[in-house]
Amino acid sequence: MTTIAPVPTQTPRIAPRPGIGGAGLAATVRQSFTMAYRGLVKVRRTPEQLFDVTLMPIVFTVMFTYIFGGAIAGDVASYLPVIIPGILVQTNITSSIVTGVQLREDMDKGVFDRFKSLPIARIAPLAGALLADTVRYAIATAITFTVGIIMGLRPEGGAAAIVLAGLLVIVVAWSISWIFAYFGVIARTASSVSGIANLVLFPLTFLSNAFVPTDTLPGWLRWFTEVNPISHLITAVRELINHGAVTGDLWISLLGAAVVVAVFAPLTVRAYMRKA
Repeated sequence: MTTIAPVPTQTPRIAPRPGIGGAGLAATVRQSFTMAYRGLVKVRRTPEQLFDVTLMPIVFTVMFTYIFGGAIAGDVASYLPVIIPGILVQTNITSSIVTGVQLREDMDKGVFDRFKSLPIARIAPLAGALLADTVRYAIATAITFTVGIIMGLRPEGGAAAIVLAGLLVIVVAWSISWIFAYFGVIARTASSVSGIANLVLFPLTFLSNAFVPTDTLPGWLRWFTEVNPISHLITAVRELINHGAVTGDLWISLLGAAVVVAVFAPLTVRAYMRKA
């Protein structure tokens, strides 16, 4: 009787999915930029996603300038150096909410589940979303300055100061987007992310020195506006574009941005990796 020997089988080795550094730093960076490009392509197909950074700066600048300009500064031309930095900061800071909202929507729709099957670094979709949103901040910054100049703003600081002020606001807005990215990962719905963010940001932006001088406010409210980090950022931008001066408010803003990233970037990445 002939015995047929069993064919030896070998369990296939499954390569582990790359993590933050498993794919190599260069590959992770390249894949992150690819994901950022995906985000920009998505915006091109649904341009209404840019309404908050294209139409809102125009609406807010025109509306607040002509409503408050005469009462606060005496005329529109005198109010523009005050209001433009406030609108610039408010628009960019509130636009950072979109990072968390879109991240939550992609996770709810299963987009990130499909990314899991791709041979890419797990961190790439998150990093790509954060990179893509810097383009939104740049658009809002350019439109705000353009509208201000058309209405009569004449920045005494010069072009270099305008660029530096714009970069400062973009960096701060990008750092704040880490906060909402964290909420986008841990929240249950996109609407809850938006609700929490608006509940926090609207008091911070309106209870600042963005629209009115702080010396006209009650003592307790004046104290809050003076310690409000949004006020420090707005003051830094005003000093740059109106006088070309780099003040302590600029360094306070950068320090605050660094602290936010140091705290929320690890939290966001850790929460994201648990779900990715």
